[in-house]
Amino acid sequence: MQAVIPKLTRVFFALGVLSIVLSTTVRIVDAQTEPTEGGVSVGSLDAPIDPVTARILRTWISDAHDSGAELFVLELDTPGGDLDSMRDMVGDILDSPVPVAVLVTPSGSRAASAGTFILASAHIAAMSPGTNVGAASPVGAGGVELPETIKEKTTQDAAALLRSIADQRDRNSEALVKTITEAASYSDAEALELGILDLLAANTSDLLDKIDGREVLVQGSLRTIETEGLSVERAEVTPVQRVLRFLANPTLVFILIALGAIFILFEILIPGGWVAGVLGVGLLILAFLGLGSLPVNWIGLVLIGAGLVLFFVELQAPGWGGFGLAGGISFILGGFFLFGDTSVPGLPAPDVRVGYGVLGVTAAFMALSLAGLWYFSRKARGITVVSRESQIVGQVGTVRRILEPRGTVYAAGELWTAESLSGEIIEPGESVVVTDMDGVILTVRKED
Repeated sequence: MQAVIPKLTRVFFALGVLSIVLSTTVRIVDAQTEPTEGGVSVGSLDAPIDPVTARILRTWISDAHDSGAELFVLELDTPGGDLDSMRDMVGDILDSPVPVAVLVTPSGSRAASAGTFILASAHIAAMSPGTNVGAASPVGAGGVELPETIKEKTTQDAAALLRSIADQRDRNSEALVKTITEAASYSDAEALELGILDLLAANTSDLLDKIDGREVLVQGSLRTIETEGLSVERAEVTPVQRVLRFLANPTLVFILIALGAIFILFEILIPGGWVAGVLGVGLLILAFLGLGSLPVNWIGLVLIGAGLVLFFVELQAPGWGGFGLAGGISFILGGFFLFGDTSVPGLPAPDVRVGYGVLGVTAAFMALSLAGLWYFSRKARGITVVSRESQIVGQVGTVRRILEPRGTVYAAGELWTAESLSGEIIEPGESVVVTDMDGVILTVRKED
């Protein structure tokens, strides 16, 4: 154990260094992303609603305000997403000091589920021909049907929020609420006729032409939008945000956790350089960045952590493999429960789960990797690797806990439960010879 402590120290030191480098990189990239001056700012979101997209929208609106933009246009195409992230985005739009126009575009796009709330909250709501909005009835994670009582409470809560948004923007609250209570979905023409939209626009350029001179209420004050002759600047996603969106993938996150754990165990158990430890820490940092953008079930994370601890115990003092087996089961169950919770109500959203195939392949990879670590760590420490009865019978061991007649013996680099052959008491520290093996219990006698 004393040999393990310096290795753990190196791993934690590497974790600290990588965290500092990552945070410094984020600050530099953010500092280099300067907002443009004046004009119209246009951002495009064609992804599920999650914490990353919520942060992107907040940044875009803030940059548009800092640059003195006349208008911010959000081009939207989303299947829905996280309920909490949707609430954050709606709040940012309602409180925006810059008028926000949401345009569902191009043709074939949708503002489904959580996207309905975002469209309704805009100062100016528009859709392109061939688009649709709606279908926002609450469900459990992965589309699981909710119990009647929970569904009714969640439905009323979501309906109240949508009514509040509709009242602020003077939209048809009855038609909007039906997207929740009846899972209604409307085409662009139907939404315009029902008073959900302000206008139809083929694209952003068409939208700017049609809203020139329109008055909107921004933070309690009427403001006239004048778009004629204004320059149009695209609000880009920063490199850091692109990385976060890439990492917001449940399968990728689970694989990163598995690989990171293997590399760190390798660094702890086998003497060598810092490469494995630093690589393992880096992979875990990336995994936790991805976790921050996904609906994490903390029970799954605890199960994964418990599995890794059991792996470590098995590799330190292996016996019949019980700790390793328990660790493997805990790790795979953790991956299964890691994302999403069917008991938590929300709006329809893309299913966020680790696939069964990935779980199976990861389990096989972890088993092979741990077997290799067990073998090579013992070989590196000069310990004889014992896997069959014929190899351990005849080995000389040392009594660790008194045999009277049963106790504990250290033999062939492992701790074993052992019994005295003659039934005599054998004191700790005495040498014994293994004469037989029954399962995981040894029979020993005093060494001549």
